[in-house]
Order: sequence, then C-alpha cells, then structure tokens
Amino acid sequence: MLSIFKSIPSHMDYKGQKLSEQIFQGVILISAVIGFVYGLIIEQFGWTVYIVLAGFVVSCVLTLPPWPMYRKNPLSWQPIIPEINPEPTQKPQETLKKKKHK
Repeated sequence: MLSIFKSIPSHMDYKGQKLSEQIFQGVILISAVIGFVYGLIIEQFGWTVYIVLAGFVVSCVLTLPPWPMYRKNPLSWQPIIPEINPEPTQKPQETLKKKKHK
C-alpha cells in the first residue's frame, strides 16, 4: 500500500512554485471580480461568496498537486566530491581537558 504513495512525485521546482503562486492569485482575483460584479447585479451577496469559494476550490485543484507543468525545470546538483582526508575528526569538546570538580 505504501509503495503506491512512494511512486507519486511530490516535489516542485522553484519556477513551478512561482507559476503555481501566480495561477493561485490570478484565479482568486478573477473569481473575486466576477463574484462581486455578479452579486452586485443580482443584489445577492451570497452569490459573491459562492463564486469566490468556487474560485478557491478551482485554484486549489490547479495548484496544490505537483502537476508535471510545475516540474519542468529541475535543479542540477553539484556532484559529490570524495573526501581526501579520511581521518576521523574530533569534536572541539573532546580536545579540551576536562576540569575536575571538588
């Protein structure tokens, strides 16, 4: 059961995050304007709220899952550099002499 969840990609690159934020804000703004105008015309504030909530749901569906359009620019990481000096390093506390308490 858990292997199914591990196969689902759950990451988004930086440009994808920016695009996701722009889509979220755009959908919310457009639904707010449409809701306000429609509610003003029919003189029902409830319809304004419904339209804004519908815009919120649409924006969540478009932006919360990591769709492939948000993963087009992956980061290229630097290769791992092997360690030249394999000697164990000591912690600074270990090198100091311990004081004896009376």
